[in-house]
Amino acid sequence: MNDHLFISALRLLPKNALSRLAGAATRWEAPAAVRLAAMKAFARRYGIDLTECPDLEAYRTFGEFFARPLRPGLRPIAGGENVVVSPVDGAISETGVATGGKLVQAKGIDYTAAALLGDAGLADRLEGGAYATIYLSPRDYHRIHFPLGGEVIGYRYVPGRLWPVNAASVRTVPGLFTVNERLVTLLRTPLGLCAVVAVGAMVVGRVKAYYDPHAPPTNLRGARPRARDYETPLPVGKGQELGAFEMGSTVILLFEPGRVRLDGRLVPEARVKVGEPIGGPA
Repeated sequence: MNDHLFISALRLLPKNALSRLAGAATRWEAPAAVRLAAMKAFARRYGIDLTECPDLEAYRTFGEFFARPLRPGLRPIAGGENVVVSPVDGAISETGVATGGKLVQAKGIDYTAAALLGDAGLADRLEGGAYATIYLSPRDYHRIHFPLGGEVIGYRYVPGRLWPVNAASVRTVPGLFTVNERLVTLLRTPLGLCAVVAVGAMVVGRVKAYYDPHAPPTNLRGARPRARDYETPLPVGKGQELGAFEMGSTVILLFEPGRVRLDGRLVPEARVKVGEPIGGPA
């Protein structure tokens, strides 16, 4: 289908309401036979490697399966406090430097860090820094890990819509990542400030943070923007679980200017996995 026709059709749908309905279905504790059949069918459809995760009988809901953990030891974390590692399994969409506070979404489409983060002051601190956008497909492992060790100093929750984040949407919807719901986690690291932006997507769209049980999950009816800066920052280790998508989406990393240089192999469509080195000191 033509990209613009596809997007025009989606404009007519109540995307957030449908996503909440789908989310409720994924959290339903269905009978074991129904649950197992759904998980096996999904795994076949998207080519999921079931040898990487616990047996399917371990999951009480389809949502638990989607946000499944990995078997221990499958994603070794590259050492070195100044080595940036991939926070997710996925494919590189774009990388670059946020010159003038702008990030590239796709050819001919860019957006601002201020709109993405929902915080102009925070965007000023990250203007001119390196960034990387990583897309998670349905087949990918959907937990998010910290790319560096340090301290979580706060978060920003920005409600929004729930467009798909597939290639057609990225090429067609202006400012897609600034329109969709997102949770921004702020991390103080040996390489300066790092923002880890988890962008929700259509179907379920929930992002859940593990570092703070009071951080709001996304896609709640009537949600309002929320910001929190911790009086006592939360220490975290590199590779520690930050949270999970309860259906797929995108993670965007932003760094302070002059602090991080990303690996040259991070070209569009390059695959990365949690714990792999993707950058280091500038």
